[in-house]
Amino acid sequence: MALVKMKELLLQAKEENRAVGAFSVGNLEMVKGAVKAAEDLNTPVILQIAEVRLPHSPLALMGPMMVEAAKKSSVPIAVHLDHGKSLEVLSQALAYGFTSIMMDGSTLPFEENIEMTLQAVDLAKKYGATVEAELGLVGGSEDGKTDEGIRCTNPQDAKVFLERTGVDALAVAIGNAHGNYPVAPRLAFDVLEAIDKITSVPLVLHGGTGITPEDFRKAISLGIRKINIATASFDSLTREAINYLDREGKHDYFGLNEAMVKGVYDNVTQHIRIFNCAEPL
Repeated sequence: MALVKMKELLLQAKEENRAVGAFSVGNLEMVKGAVKAAEDLNTPVILQIAEVRLPHSPLALMGPMMVEAAKKSSVPIAVHLDHGKSLEVLSQALAYGFTSIMMDGSTLPFEENIEMTLQAVDLAKKYGATVEAELGLVGGSEDGKTDEGIRCTNPQDAKVFLERTGVDALAVAIGNAHGNYPVAPRLAFDVLEAIDKITSVPLVLHGGTGITPEDFRKAISLGIRKINIATASFDSLTREAINYLDREGKHDYFGLNEAMVKGVYDNVTQHIRIFNCAEPL
């Protein structure tokens, strides 16, 4: 089909009352599994990688592969740099052809977050790319090494933030967190509803791993249009790899490759079906 802008996918999802799955990838097998799932279900998706993952998955290698996979896909795919912390990395992603970037200034004071986000918006304009930002504080971290706590997004702050920055999508904090939850979280749907009522941009839910299908659907009904899935895919890939290596008989790279692709494929397929809101739970 084509490599597309993330904003297009989010606006289409809004019209169809569903959410787009944004699936983090870290190697060839994850890219293959996510794209195959999207194609088999004929559903647009977002391929993304967070800045914190780059030491394990260098952008110079992952970026061109993600962009090329999107271009050759039979369904529309956006390619997104998730949780960008530096303009240098955001600029590199855009140069590789990413159609979307996130400036994550959520740990900064409100005015500093706005200032950093505006710089990202100016940068993205040169490429016609989508910009996502975060307000409030989603718990945990992409690499599991830090946890700044959880601070729910203030609806009035969200309104001001969007008016001043002009971003295309806003990640909100409603009790969600990155990584694996000890128990399913209790999401603050009242906060989400209040944000949705006084803002008009697509809202983003980070920390999707471990949220129940019912809560996903409720969040979608209250304005969530992009849902990030990372840990669940990494975990599913690892389980399939372990299962393959635990089997009797000969093992080789090619069998391991197929097992890892399957792990991601199964997880992405499961989440796409939830996010599409077309089938009963």
